[in-house]
Amino acid sequence: MATIKDVARQAGVSVATVSRVANNGPKVGQKTRDKVTKIMQELGYTPNANARALVTQKSSTVGVVIPDLTDPFFASLANGVEKIARQENRQLLLSTGMISADSERQAINLLLERRCDIIVVHSKKLADEELIALSQKVPGLVFIDRYIDAIANRCIWLDNYEGGKIAARHLLALQHTEFACISSKYRIEDPGLRLRGFEDELEAAGYALDPKLIEYGTPNLQGGEAAAQHLLASGKSFSALFVYNDAMAIGAISTLEDNGYKVPADISVIGFDDVLLSRYSNPKLTTLNYPIEHMAMLATKLAVKLASNDLADEDKINLKHIPKLVKRESTSAK
Repeated sequence: MATIKDVARQAGVSVATVSRVANNGPKVGQKTRDKVTKIMQELGYTPNANARALVTQKSSTVGVVIPDLTDPFFASLANGVEKIARQENRQLLLSTGMISADSERQAINLLLERRCDIIVVHSKKLADEELIALSQKVPGLVFIDRYIDAIANRCIWLDNYEGGKIAARHLLALQHTEFACISSKYRIEDPGLRLRGFEDELEAAGYALDPKLIEYGTPNLQGGEAAAQHLLASGKSFSALFVYNDAMAIGAISTLEDNGYKVPADISVIGFDDVLLSRYSNPKLTTLNYPIEHMAMLATKLAVKLASNDLADEDKINLKHIPKLVKRESTSAK
């Protein structure tokens, strides 16, 4: 295997010059750069990433912190980060936070220990103050699905409150008057904002959401199934159901149909996120599109620019996003 000394010897330059070329450094003429690059390719020389990190105090990785590896939503988030990492000739280093302050802190510290200077973080449990302090130490740190006013220029976020209102407006337009809701049991911001937006829009239209028709569960298929069972056991009638995410909505539909209800003929169901599964469920799920992969790509681009101090005034990166209604087969007129 060729070494940096082999490249330097054949190119007739110093080891320092080869290092500058390998790391895309300054103070190397284009003719010399082209010559060294050609010899590196001929000899099959690949710079050692760990050695480079020790010298530059930076790694060739992009870090991302997500709560869960198995959730399709967070898989899409990681995929968006990875796409930009590839464009930047960096590898993805992934760490999980598991919706726990301690785990989120450990996940971020792990990436910092690996000298990641570009990091996209999905954090729901760490306090604003801790994240603000962290952002002051790490220029290339960007937060996704989180808004903190003091560091708003580092936050790529979705208006979950408006998403809840959009869901309510859709069901109201279909002439529904009896509503139920399934939300996440986790005490984080997103479920509360979606539910509050839904309730506020109903109230503005002259309707109220019965507290006994609000159920909470684990935000997955099984959680949706169990929550729907509890709603049916309440004995209260409803013709429209707003669900925290698509996985729970699909689980809820399974329970409803197992109990003799037809979706949407008897009960309309609307989800949130627009993950791939929602397009292939039966019936195909009406939902709110959460462009998480696109947002993750924007977050990574922003982190890259911040890390290199290359964010110009004319660089317009959309920080706030509004979910869009995707009409499919699980909702219909009353």
